[in-house]
Amino acid sequence: MPLLDVRDLAVHYGGIKAVKGISFAVEEGEMVCLIGANGAGKTTTLKAIARMIAAHGEIRLRDERLDRLPAHALIGRGLALVPEGRGVFARLSVAENLAMGAYHRDDGDIAADLARIHDLLPRMFERREQVAGTLSWGEQQMLALGRALMGRPKLLLLDEPSMGLAPLMVQKVFEVIRAVAAQGVTILLVEQNAKLALEVCSRGYVMESGSITIADTAANLLADTRVRAAYLGG
Repeated sequence: MPLLDVRDLAVHYGGIKAVKGISFAVEEGEMVCLIGANGAGKTTTLKAIARMIAAHGEIRLRDERLDRLPAHALIGRGLALVPEGRGVFARLSVAENLAMGAYHRDDGDIAADLARIHDLLPRMFERREQVAGTLSWGEQQMLALGRALMGRPKLLLLDEPSMGLAPLMVQKVFEVIRAVAAQGVTILLVEQNAKLALEVCSRGYVMESGSITIADTAANLLADTRVRAAYLGG
C-alpha cells in the first residue's frame, strides 16, 4: 500500500477544469516530483491534497481518507505543506514560527526535535529571536521547511521551493531537502525547475493542462525527448 494514494482527483474553478481526474501514488520513503508548465495544475494538486481547496476524488494517506477531513486535521495525521511563497508568520519570531509547527503535539519530544531542526538549519538558531518577516527570501524558505518538520510529517508537500531564490540559495535549500529525505521523510515536490526536480527525485509525473501525461523514473524522464524538448531546453 502506498503512503499517498490519489484517485480521480478533480478540481474545478467555475467552468474551468484545473485538474482533470488524475490518479497517482507515492510510496513511503520516496521523493517524487510533479513537473509541468505554469498553469498545468501542479500547485492546485498539492492544495487539493492538503484540503486547502475543494476537490473531488479520493485521497488516502495509508488507509485513511484525507478527503473527508478538514485541512487543520491533516498535520496530526502526518501531512505537512510548505506552500508556494513560504507563508511564514511575518510578525512572529523565528522561534515562534517553529513552535507553531508543533502546535498540535503534546508529546515530550518537541525540544529534541527543535534541536534537530537547529542542527539541520543552523541559520535558524542564529536568528531565533529575529522577526520572520525581516529574513531574506531564502531564509524564509528554510524557516518554512523547519516549521513543517516540527510537525513530524510522514509526507511533506513542497510547492516551488526554489522560486525567487538566487542559484546559491537554491543549492542550499535543496541540500536541506535531500537531508530531510535521507532521514526517511516522504516528499512530493512541485518544482518549476524540472531538471533540478528530476535530479533529486526517484520518480516523476508530467502534468499538462490538468492531466498527467507521462509517469516514469526520474532518469527516464531526463532522457525522454518529449520532456527534454518541453521542459529541459534540449
